[in-house]
Amino acid sequence: MELMYASTRDASERVTASQAILRGLANDSGLYVPTQIPALDISMDKLAKMSYQETAFEVMKRFFTDFTEEELKNCINAAYDSKFDTEEIAPLVNADGAYYLELFHGSTIAFKDMALSILPHLLITSARKNEVKNDIVILTATSGDTGKAALAGFADVKGTKIIVFYPKNGVSPIQEKQMVTQKGNNTFVVGIHGNFDQAQTGVKQMFADKALAAEMEQASYQFSSANSINIGRLVPQIVYYVYAYAKLYANGEIKEGEAINVVVPTGNFGNILAAFYAKNMGLPIAKLICASNENKVLFDFFKTGTYDKNREFMLTSSPSMDILISSNLERLIYRIAGDDANKNAELMKKLSVDGIYEITPEMKTKLNDFYGNYASEAETAETIKELYEKTGYVIDTHTAVAASVYHKYQKETADKTKTVIASTASPFKFTRSVMNAIDAKYDTMDDFALVDELSRIGNIKVPQAIDEIRNAKVLHDTVCEVEEMQKVVKQFLGME
Repeated sequence: MELMYASTRDASERVTASQAILRGLANDSGLYVPTQIPALDISMDKLAKMSYQETAFEVMKRFFTDFTEEELKNCINAAYDSKFDTEEIAPLVNADGAYYLELFHGSTIAFKDMALSILPHLLITSARKNEVKNDIVILTATSGDTGKAALAGFADVKGTKIIVFYPKNGVSPIQEKQMVTQKGNNTFVVGIHGNFDQAQTGVKQMFADKALAAEMEQASYQFSSANSINIGRLVPQIVYYVYAYAKLYANGEIKEGEAINVVVPTGNFGNILAAFYAKNMGLPIAKLICASNENKVLFDFFKTGTYDKNREFMLTSSPSMDILISSNLERLIYRIAGDDANKNAELMKKLSVDGIYEITPEMKTKLNDFYGNYASEAETAETIKELYEKTGYVIDTHTAVAASVYHKYQKETADKTKTVIASTASPFKFTRSVMNAIDAKYDTMDDFALVDELSRIGNIKVPQAIDEIRNAKVLHDTVCEVEEMQKVVKQFLGME
């Protein structure tokens, strides 16, 4: 049976999986959601014997029903190959009573690789299926990781161009160097004088601009998105939760049907939404623990039922979570509103106009699967130091936010359920923050000396992604104001 996709803001719009992937965002600026969550109707004994690639096929075929088996397997095999530095793709490490799901072994050493390695292949296959003749322009905003992962995925992919906007002073030095040294004739990186929310809003406005779409069509271009708003990003993220559970079962860590908790550091809500979808497929997940940094808009939402972005924007040591508008939360709001597109559209309008909305008490009761909390900057650093001193295991700042929140959850609930923590980035991506947390003496060293020192004290090989950028030449130096974003897009595409 073909699974269709609906817009969260218009109940009448229905598209296939490939059309949803191709468009990225619905015509009414809503997000595409599956009209139903398919069941994971395969035995755990079978899943336990599968490779990551085989698990990916079992999950994705249930969502992407208009792809043939050959098309989907080609996409999966092209994505999850030697660009990952471990055979398992997503290894589990047991440290201090929790299982860290390492999602950073791809070419850009962050969890975004897990989905952005496959998205270009899904997109090009979707374009062929829908007889698209235009070049596809990937337009995306990044808080640090999506940008590089998308650039690496789409670099020199025929029939595509990719434009990435990032907050000029809102990403780590390593993150910025990874982006501005990106090769590929079809790549364009732009720093904006503003924060991530402003970059993302600017991108969404371009997607919604009908006059711009007409100009693009005339120039044989059309926009698509690599942000986690694209369903082609979200579905591949479900895979690693299924894979982690199956591996725990295969290793005898859990019994069949035994529930686990999942902790996810999140800003844009996509990664934890994928875990929520996995749970709704039938994966035995008990609590979905949502970890925020000092931009704790999600913590406040889960506590009060009010989403309020009208607050100070904090720059933290976990910049990929420095977000006040969690785009993917809209998919959860739609779900707890009983798939009511009108109700969801009304709340999203309030967010757009007033920066605040409140869900009904009935909707709030449907959030019982979630637990939200946050970690301060001091708590994040303390968690890195404590885990290293106790076990020798080094985690990055985002993973530390999750670990800190997990400790708070345990303290509050005394819950002994086995728990998987999504480890979303390599510590090498945020070396200064990580090393300063371990010992303040490291602050005098330069970024790449810190890389070597981290390798030594953590007994971890320096990832190739870091070695590559040590002496790489800066190829992108464009910086613009927020209101100039459309202008620089047109200039890059030769439309101005």
